Amino acid sequence: MSRILVVEDEAALADAVGYALRADGHEVELVEDGEQALRAVAADAFDALVLDVMLPGISGVELCRRIRADSAVPIVMVTARDAVVDRVVGLEAGADDYVSKPFAMSELLARVRAVLRRRDLDAGEAQPVREVGGLRLDLERYEATVDGKPIQLTPSELKLLAFLARDPGRVFSRREIMQHLWESEYIGDARAADLHISNIRRKIERDPENPERLVTVRGAGYKLVAV
Repeated sequence: MSRILVVEDEAALADAVGYALRADGHEVELVEDGEQALRAVAADAFDALVLDVMLPGISGVELCRRIRADSAVPIVMVTARDAVVDRVVGLEAGADDYVSKPFAMSELLARVRAVLRRRDLDAGEAQPVREVGGLRLDLERYEATVDGKPIQLTPSELKLLAFLARDPGRVFSRREIMQHLWESEYIGDARAADLHISNIRRKIERDPENPERLVTVRGAGYKLVAV
C-alpha cells in the first residue's frame, strides 16, 4: 500500500481525490496548505504527493521546490485548465507530472500509478550507473554529474536521461519518451515531454540554446550523444 499526501484547500475536491485514491488501494493523508504539508513531509515518509498549485500561504510551486530540495518523492501537480505558465513553472520546480482542472479521477489515478511504477522500476534498475561522455547518472542514489560537477535533476528528468542513455545516438520519438516516462499507453499532454527536455538542457548543456548533448532531430525526436 502506497502512502500519498494530498495538498488541496478546496474541501470538496480534496475529499473526492482522497476517496478515489483510497478506493485505488492507497493510504491517504489530506492537508489544506503548504505549512501543513511541510510538517507532514518532515514527520513522515510518503510514496507520492499530489499538490494543487493554488494554495493559501505557500504556493504549490514553492512547496514543490522546497520539498524537492530534500527529497526525490514523486510529485503530481494540479493546475488550472489553461495555466500553461503554472505547468512550466511546476515542472521547473521539480514536479514529475501534472493534471489540469477539471480532470477525471481516472486521469489523476493513471498519473499517480505511473509515477509510483516509475519509482519502483528505478529502484530495481539492473544498470544503476550510466555514462555518456561527460554525463554520469546514478539511478540508485538519484545523483547526476556533468564533467564531474553535480547537477540536480528531478526523478522524471533522471528517468528520461537514463532512458536515452540506454542507447546513445539513437533517436527516440516523443511518443516513446512519453510512454516511458509514464509507463502507460495514456500519455496525456505532449507538452510535458518537451518541458522536461527544455529543463534538462538548462542543466546539462554549456549553451542550452545550442544543445550538444541532448539533440533534437527535426521531425523524429531526440537523442543523447557523448560530449
